[in-house]
Amino acid sequence: MNTKVTFLFLILILMLLSTFSAANPSYKSKYTGEEKRDIKSLSETDIEELKNGKGWGLAKAAELNGVPGPAHLLEMKDEIGLSAKQIRAIEDLYKKMKQEAIPLGIELIELERELNKHFANRSITSELLGDLLERVAQVQKKLRYVHLSTHLKTPKILTPEQIALYNKLRGYSSDDPCENIPKGHDPEMWKKHHNCP
Repeated sequence: MNTKVTFLFLILILMLLSTFSAANPSYKSKYTGEEKRDIKSLSETDIEELKNGKGWGLAKAAELNGVPGPAHLLEMKDEIGLSAKQIRAIEDLYKKMKQEAIPLGIELIELERELNKHFANRSITSELLGDLLERVAQVQKKLRYVHLSTHLKTPKILTPEQIALYNKLRGYSSDDPCENIPKGHDPEMWKKHHNCP
């Protein structure tokens, strides 16, 4: 009889524990680990992209609507069949874009560093927060304009066939971009930009 009572008691405890754990969802943040970053709002990949004038996903409105970017065009110049004249024109666009994007990227990093610093040392005020966010927004706006406006210039250099081939090679003709990561792309960044699991 003691064995039966003990067994029933164990079942009752297990049922209570499973009910308790099911009723209390985990409160663990999806940001766990990011608190160790130097600048909490920017990953190392983000910082590298910004420092080097890379896209950082800012030109997705153009890219995902079939308007090619210069960096990827140059990466695929042989596959797309770019002429020497086209290559020079795209290289010029790319060089100008980077000259404008790099200082803006560095400025954005420093503004995010300043925002992070004020939160970390508890010196942030509502007024300072408003000012910093306005400055961040202005730099982001300028940076995004640099990238998107550069995309706007590439169709004038390319043929419609080259644009179609670009989009096919980039995987935009696939039903699922998460399964078709183009050669030369950082898989993590690609999946982030395409909201892949």
